[in-house]
Amino acid sequence: MDIEFEDRQEETVSDMIPSNRQRKKQSFLWKVLAMRERNGRTIERSSNDSLDPLSVSSFDNRGSEPSMPSNEAIQNFRVFAATWNVGGQCPTGNLDLSDFLQVRNEPDMYVLGFQEIVPLNAGNVLVLEDNEPAAKWLALINQSLNGSSDLASKGLKPTASFGGPLFSQKPSLKKIKKTFKKLNGKRLRSCNCVLEMERKAGKDFCFRCQESNFNSDDSSTEEEDENFPIPVALATSQMKYSLVTCKQMVGIFVSVWMRRELVQYVGHLRICCISRGIMGCLGNKGCISVSMSFYQTSFCFICSHLASGEKEGDELRRNLDVIEILKNTQFPRICKTPHSRMPDKILDHDRIIWFGDLNYRISLSHDDAKRLVEKRDWPALFNKDQLKMEREAGRVFKGWKEGKIYFAPTYKYAFNSDTYYVEGVKVSKNKRRTPAWCDRILWHGGGIQQLSYVRREFKFSDHRPVCATFNVEVEVMFRGQKKKVSTCNFQNIHDLVSTRSPYYS
Repeated sequence: MDIEFEDRQEETVSDMIPSNRQRKKQSFLWKVLAMRERNGRTIERSSNDSLDPLSVSSFDNRGSEPSMPSNEAIQNFRVFAATWNVGGQCPTGNLDLSDFLQVRNEPDMYVLGFQEIVPLNAGNVLVLEDNEPAAKWLALINQSLNGSSDLASKGLKPTASFGGPLFSQKPSLKKIKKTFKKLNGKRLRSCNCVLEMERKAGKDFCFRCQESNFNSDDSSTEEEDENFPIPVALATSQMKYSLVTCKQMVGIFVSVWMRRELVQYVGHLRICCISRGIMGCLGNKGCISVSMSFYQTSFCFICSHLASGEKEGDELRRNLDVIEILKNTQFPRICKTPHSRMPDKILDHDRIIWFGDLNYRISLSHDDAKRLVEKRDWPALFNKDQLKMEREAGRVFKGWKEGKIYFAPTYKYAFNSDTYYVEGVKVSKNKRRTPAWCDRILWHGGGIQQLSYVRREFKFSDHRPVCATFNVEVEVMFRGQKKKVSTCNFQNIHDLVSTRSPYYS
């Protein structure tokens, strides 16, 4: 009897005292809850969301019980995207882009696309593209984002031809990028994965690691191939934004900028160019796509210049351009890990923004369109927008989103004028250009909220630039937490949280 009583007593006491394993579970839970209280912008991600391989926490779930929140959190960042067809006009040094870039709003990331930075003549298309305008645009962007240019202090003398202390002699895109590199002394590597770290973590996919873990003899595609440029411009401690990447294809030019302190979380930068111009293979039309990871979220930015023309049926050529771009864009596999989960195709990315001169027109006569423009009846005009009609018919951009348009058509203006082309002038019908919203910004994927969609009033070109600001959710791993959590029984945690935590639901 005494032995039986002692056994029962021992069982009761052991039930009341939590085991070491249970204490670890509870400790982990309180750490998660405390972290959520400290960071007001961070939203704990429940495992009801699609499981990210970077943050999978395994639990012994029973039946239909919900699973435990993972180690991942979501943080909001502001992305500014803009597109501008500059009509082959080379900028001057006194062109101030501050209003265009809305620098006062101080977004976390800039994604900027230009079309026709050079005239689309045979020399630029068939022989050798002119990089001088791209270098000037890059310097002007840097000057607007970071204040007065720091290039002069680095030994680059002023030039009267450009009207400011930005270049010595004829500027080159390569030289400007190298200057930005020298200002920081480092490059952002195409793949920032370290195999040893991944073996320790028991993972077979890419994740962000600190630059201090890089081997000095590491090499990357971008460092070896100038056609795949990944320079980072960290000029001085006073600079707010750094150049992450830029690329030119004939008249299309893309650059991505980011706050200096955030660049360290960018990785897996890849670029793919698709030519859709003359004979479907030249670069006077087409796109440049940029793929990258930011923390644990993949991004893709596509800047395109699609087929022109406002004849009936030309919209189908533009549809075909989009279809071929989505089909043929293939990002190179540059990750060091054998089973990288970085996407190869555009639509496989988490957050996608497509911008550019899409060239879709308005299916109205010139006179009817002009009458609606004068009345500022944007809804009636937008009902005849080709891109809207093609999307609604499911022929292009299926599943993509675009904000409502409350601004005047962006094309086609007389240069240095607020007047639409050939207004009040008698010309032949084949030279008329019906006003249209050629310049557009769309997005695909969850976690993207558009905050603004506007055009800017620059008379520099026959197009007006279009800008959009997005609030974008990014998966951020909690610092100091392990990437994998040991298996545990969810029921114990369920009981514990439901009685003590106001965050549980």
